Amino acid sequence: MMSVITAFVLGAFATYIGSWYLGYIEGNFALLLFLASVVTGIYWLAEKYYFLPARLKNVHDLQTQAQSRDAQLRSLGITPHEADMSALHEEVVRQPWWLDWTAGLFPVILLVFLLRSFLFEPFKIPSGSMIPTLLVGDLILVNKFHYGVRLPVINKKVTEGSPVERGDVMVFRFPPKPSLDYIKRVIGVPGDEVSYLNKQLTINGVPVEKKALPEFFEEDSLRYIKQFSEDLPLSHDQQPTSLLKTHPLLNEDERPAFVAGADNFKYKDQCTYSVEGFVCKVPKGHYFMMGDNRDNSLDSRYWGFVPDENIVGKAIFVWMNFGSLKRIGSIN
Repeated sequence: MMSVITAFVLGAFATYIGSWYLGYIEGNFALLLFLASVVTGIYWLAEKYYFLPARLKNVHDLQTQAQSRDAQLRSLGITPHEADMSALHEEVVRQPWWLDWTAGLFPVILLVFLLRSFLFEPFKIPSGSMIPTLLVGDLILVNKFHYGVRLPVINKKVTEGSPVERGDVMVFRFPPKPSLDYIKRVIGVPGDEVSYLNKQLTINGVPVEKKALPEFFEEDSLRYIKQFSEDLPLSHDQQPTSLLKTHPLLNEDERPAFVAGADNFKYKDQCTYSVEGFVCKVPKGHYFMMGDNRDNSLDSRYWGFVPDENIVGKAIFVWMNFGSLKRIGSIN
């Protein structure tokens, strides 16, 4: 009976994963991992407190029966054949397949669930919106507790962490479609007035200094793009600060500064768009995000502000890029 039930449960998981892979449904890996932890945990408890004791009892009963039989044979003057009880014990105690694939996997699944939910999570960079800081194919590590510990699945914040700073490279749930994770740089924190006019970033009326760097060679398009370094003020205060976050960015002269096709997002009334660009006032509990590849990034200019409850974590390290091992290192 249990083998049939387990086959059905594993089949349901396989169907969900297959449908997600083929694009029939929008998958939720955090939910999948949580459910896998719960289901395998139930099997693990059942194995520890019911199935294993039952199998050990069967071994004890078999040993008792064998000893009773041997005693009867000796009373009749017959020397009993010594049975290999160790092999019998191993055979009876061995887990059936349906426990191997559930209770046996529980410790590993639970460890992955806890690490991914509360400590670190790996991501793969899928697009070029963060070039030159992050390249397509970079495998990065995201600190899940830097901004405070959040409950998995529901993403509810339960502890206070470090405040979000301008210049942080942050992973977040995409506001128009929270099942997707996006990665951009924090440009504006709550209360900031952010403007980007004629490709000059200004925060709270203070222009952000931008210095020319050697041109960046984009291997995919085999072309050179103008590269700059930008000094973002880190402080949460709306006044200028000497604490700066320096990072690279790309700008293309031939791309216009105006934002075409902005969505009708929440708090859009806090933004003003023009042919020169935009000016936005960041609402309380929200953040303004932009990609470092400024002219090739679908970011807050188009779909709006990121609410605090959508934060996933802070990107801290490139741990692998199979196309270039030189990419391994911390993220600025």
